[in-house]
Amino acid sequence: MVTTNIRLDRLNSSFLTQDYIDLESQYGANNYHPLDVVITEGKGVWVWDVEGNKYLDFLSAYSALNQGHCHPKILAAMVEQAQKITLTSRAFRNDQLGRFYQKLSEISGLEKVLPMNSGAEAVETALKAVRKWAYQVKGVPEKQAEIIVCENNFAGRTISLVSFSTEDQYQDGFAPFTPGFKVVPFGDAEALENAITPNTAAFLVEPIQGEGGIIVPPAGYLKEAEEICKRNRVLLVFDEIQTGLGRTGKMFAHQYEDVKPDGITIGKALSGGFYPISAFLSTAEVMNVFNPGDHGSTFGGNPLAAAIGNAALDVIIDENLCERAAINGDDFMSKLRSLSSPHIKEVRGKGLLIGVELHSSSGGARRFCKALAKEGLLAKETRDHVIRFAPPLVISPEEIDWAMTKIAKVLM
Repeated sequence: MVTTNIRLDRLNSSFLTQDYIDLESQYGANNYHPLDVVITEGKGVWVWDVEGNKYLDFLSAYSALNQGHCHPKILAAMVEQAQKITLTSRAFRNDQLGRFYQKLSEISGLEKVLPMNSGAEAVETALKAVRKWAYQVKGVPEKQAEIIVCENNFAGRTISLVSFSTEDQYQDGFAPFTPGFKVVPFGDAEALENAITPNTAAFLVEPIQGEGGIIVPPAGYLKEAEEICKRNRVLLVFDEIQTGLGRTGKMFAHQYEDVKPDGITIGKALSGGFYPISAFLSTAEVMNVFNPGDHGSTFGGNPLAAAIGNAALDVIIDENLCERAAINGDDFMSKLRSLSSPHIKEVRGKGLLIGVELHSSSGGARRFCKALAKEGLLAKETRDHVIRFAPPLVISPEEIDWAMTKIAKVLM
């Protein structure tokens, strides 16, 4: 463990790291494989564990913390709203939701918003919307709608979402699966066009595949996909849950190619890490297929979530986090690519969503993540051979330089 920057006030606890690990292992389900660091406090880009050790967070809770840990403006909005009213459900209206809708519409260019809680719920909402649009508007025969997705995708963990996964583990033991999905190679526009039939409702795609290993498609792919979808009257829906809200250097990753989608799913950084908030954003034509009772969520669109979401979006805009991610990301990737490491196969990404793929002979990415943790830097493997670097967007150039010294030490 790191022995510098010890927080002395943390050393009085009777519980130490192994005690927390044992407690969690005894009572919790074994559905994650975390590094054995027990975090108790966070501020900005830094976190502290229960023994007072300090770490630079280079995962950002899988990009949910673009604004950094415990951002004071979001915290203040949360506390203020929590003292007024937290939940009305959608049975009644509240004074926070309309402004939240308006802000999301303005930053996305889409007319309508349907709020949910988790990213998986946002994607499930998109699936329901595009299927109903296919039947009511496009005229697809009932129960025949198809949705095209890409190999190596990740959209969430529900039965419907793992139904179109190409990762064996995500499906193992969970059948039978939801039908109605076609899978094509990511980045292959010709394959997309060949897969379309008169029954195709939508193409659902991540602009950059995050869980798949930070896979960036060929330049022009998203624009070509847009043109193909328009020619064939197929909806184009981007899953921007991990790539959106500044992470890649734009508010949304698809904006690099000036694409205008029919729908976007967002989540993660929509709350700055304070609360589960997600949404499906779409055109009026698509969203208007919903009638009262068609879809809903007890907590989706609650006033606490809306107030937090408003503040989280304000921080991204007011603190120029998109621009900072673009500048710092280019600098960081350049420095990573300059490393003469025998382990590095490729460095790829956009903004501050960066994957360092290692040679298979290097023994997997996890051992390097463990070594980085001992140096005071927290990152996590994705797939077996990729280290994902995704620090909070509030990170400074000096903090990136500090991280580079640790990364070079471990990878050289």
